[in-house]
Amino acid sequence: MQTVILCILIFSAGFIDSIAGGGGLISVASYMACGLSGTYALGTNKFSSVIGCSVSSINYIRSGNYHLPSLIPSFVMALVFASFGSHLAVIIDAAIFSLILLFATPLLLMLVLVNKNFDRFVREKTTLQYVLFGSLIGMLVGFYDGFYGPGAGMLMQIGFITLAGLEARKAGGNARLVNLASNLAAVVTFISAGTVVYSLAIPCAICSVLGNTLGSRLAIKKDVKIIRPVMVVVVLLLFSKVLLSYLGIID
Repeated sequence: MQTVILCILIFSAGFIDSIAGGGGLISVASYMACGLSGTYALGTNKFSSVIGCSVSSINYIRSGNYHLPSLIPSFVMALVFASFGSHLAVIIDAAIFSLILLFATPLLLMLVLVNKNFDRFVREKTTLQYVLFGSLIGMLVGFYDGFYGPGAGMLMQIGFITLAGLEARKAGGNARLVNLASNLAAVVTFISAGTVVYSLAIPCAICSVLGNTLGSRLAIKKDVKIIRPVMVVVVLLLFSKVLLSYLGIID
């Protein structure tokens, strides 16, 4: 029964992640609630979520909802800076990022709530501008994902909307692909370290695929009508997680 409940939660995490990012806020907590320690929860989560994220990324690519001029530099920078972030995490206390997010997440919530239609951010830019903004998003959020991580996919999506000026679906496609880049490097590390519990990871990966498939198809079809409400949920989850961690109630 515990595995069934876990699979339902991972399905929900994949559904949310494919629309607005931030599914890890649900999935990592779910694995830990099932008794997995921190590293095993992270490793098992990365295994299942990377497989699910791959499916949603394919759906976005097939539907043409991605933007190459901003995607390619962001993808490359995310790979590089996620590695920097993970190495620096060994030296610097993650509480620094936790404190920053404690103040930043209410601002993110206001941004999402105030803007009922993300189309106001859509602006045609030069190729150089797309490359610069894409690189900046990959650098900053890639570093954050490697160092700390929660809500990275959502931060990428907001960045592609507000900075690169992409419409919501293309921003979502870019965010899924760039987030996949930073996660791939991590899952290789976890597999090598032997911190993936395959008896849970494999069935959960199947549920993650189902959740990502449904979520990405809805996001592509419904656009902002479903993306914006899910973003609100993800920001609230992120703020709750950061606040509880900062108060020492959860890890």
